[in-house]
Amino acid sequence: MTATSTLVMKDAPASKQRTVRIRGARPGFWVYAGLAVVLIASVFPLYFSFLIGSGDSSTLRDPNKSWIPGGNFIANALSVVNDPAVNFWRALWNSVWSSTLIAVSVVVFSTLAGWAFAKLRFPGGRGLLAFVVATMAVPQQLGVVPMYILFSEVGWTGEIGAIIIPALTSAFGVFWMTQYLQQAVPDELIEAARMDGASMIRTFWTVGVTAARPAAAMLFLFTFVTAWNNFFWPFIVLDRQNPTLPVALSLLQSNHFVDYSIVLAGVVLATLPLLLLFAVAGKQLVSGIMAGAVKG
Repeated sequence: MTATSTLVMKDAPASKQRTVRIRGARPGFWVYAGLAVVLIASVFPLYFSFLIGSGDSSTLRDPNKSWIPGGNFIANALSVVNDPAVNFWRALWNSVWSSTLIAVSVVVFSTLAGWAFAKLRFPGGRGLLAFVVATMAVPQQLGVVPMYILFSEVGWTGEIGAIIIPALTSAFGVFWMTQYLQQAVPDELIEAARMDGASMIRTFWTVGVTAARPAAAMLFLFTFVTAWNNFFWPFIVLDRQNPTLPVALSLLQSNHFVDYSIVLAGVVLATLPLLLLFAVAGKQLVSGIMAGAVKG
């Protein structure tokens, strides 16, 4: 069944007014059904973690377990927070601080580089952009040994700066902002700003930054979530006294190898800040994307 929308032709006489049905103007039943399936599939892992985290050590192995959450989540969460081996609050602060700084830095540098590649003409620009994009094909694992040796020589192993410095720029972010600014900012708008006497920095700030806000918001959230969930490099370079949340959760699993209710309670606690971020910034993100689409 295809949904329709009604349009009345009001410029005709009242006796000849007719109704025109526009096919495909609204999503139909199958669109909502598909979205419902995607929503359930996305929420189920979190709900299952909360279900096990609100039970006890036997909940996961119980074949007749109830799908209604139990009443032990607070107690399990307190066990995670108060575990001296996990150092939860330190890990939480490290994750918040490092993820925010990395996301802000990636947005700033990617917007600057994207503006240069998209709207400035300089020798070797296309080749340099191709080189930046090509670095995305290099696996992170290939740089682990050189980076560890470097940070070991400067005495940064175990320090949170060792995970911040390598992630301050992003090849994907440069590519993302370059493609967006090429489409979102007409060259005529830049020429008009220059004719009005605006410098290149002024043009970038008033034209480029304004146009890049929707893409920058998407890049910020994507980078923040990636940095928040990063486990491989922090697990190698950080120690137990100064971990991030994913590293702390791995320590929790080693301390409570059998009690998955405590482990999954920690997983839920680590996911809550991300849910809060999307709840706060989601509406602004969607409105920014729609505004960019209308302006484009």
